Amino acid sequence: MAMSTGGQGGLTSDPNVTPMIDVLMVLLIIFMVIVPSSRKAIDVQLPDPNPQPSSAPNTSQIVLSVHKGGQFEINKEPQTLAGLAPRLKQIYDPRPDKIIFIKGDPDATYQDIIKAMDIARGAGVKVIGFTPKGAS
Repeated sequence: MAMSTGGQGGLTSDPNVTPMIDVLMVLLIIFMVIVPSSRKAIDVQLPDPNPQPSSAPNTSQIVLSVHKGGQFEINKEPQTLAGLAPRLKQIYDPRPDKIIFIKGDPDATYQDIIKAMDIARGAGVKVIGFTPKGAS
């Protein structure tokens, strides 16, 4: 509290806001430094919009299809959820390139596709790609 020595003779209670402003400025600076470093991102590589036609398709590509009801296929070979992880591990252990393409059925749930991605990561896959909408 501050005391006035003027002619009125009463006490005045003017709050001192300077320390509060100092604290708020420090908090603002802390948040400005922390927020950019705490962002999580997924690196995305977009396909070439004008691809050059290739002479022969790459037969070494692995395509994991996710169908409605949690049914999976690895290159048209049906797999169960329990057998998916061991089969992917068997495929990717000897391979130097750890790339998989995931093709999701429009009727498949988002949860099943994310589950397939998690299983693929656990099997050693480093790069996950998605097939275009019109690709078969």
